Amino acid sequence: MFSENNPYKRYRQTQVETAGPLELIIMMYDGAIRFCNQGKIAIEERKFNEANKLLQRAQDVIDELNISLNMEAGEIAAHLRDLYDFINSKLVEANIKKDPTLIDQIVGLLTELRSSWAELQKGQKKVVSVGE
Repeated sequence: MFSENNPYKRYRQTQVETAGPLELIIMMYDGAIRFCNQGKIAIEERKFNEANKLLQRAQDVIDELNISLNMEAGEIAAHLRDLYDFINSKLVEANIKKDPTLIDQIVGLLTELRSSWAELQKGQKKVVSVGE
């Protein structure tokens, strides 16, 4: 009930429901990065239970990105799958060791990947606006 009356949650729900595929991918990266950063803060504050939950949420996002890959896309999809598997293994390691430096590495990689998707989205918008 609370979420129905929460304007921010309604806005976010509408945003997700109306987003295109590239926008959704970028939103997922944003979520994974946010969960990692929050997990790092929780580790630094010695709130290990909270850190565990946040890093697991980041893993869930990466799992979703991995599951949604179109493997018929070829080599790029295969490389992304390998990257997602690597990121997940590093998230597990960071969670077990409670190591903020590993989280920084993961965030760096996720940020780089997110930038690539954002560039792809910009290119797609240019093609659409030129064709209109």
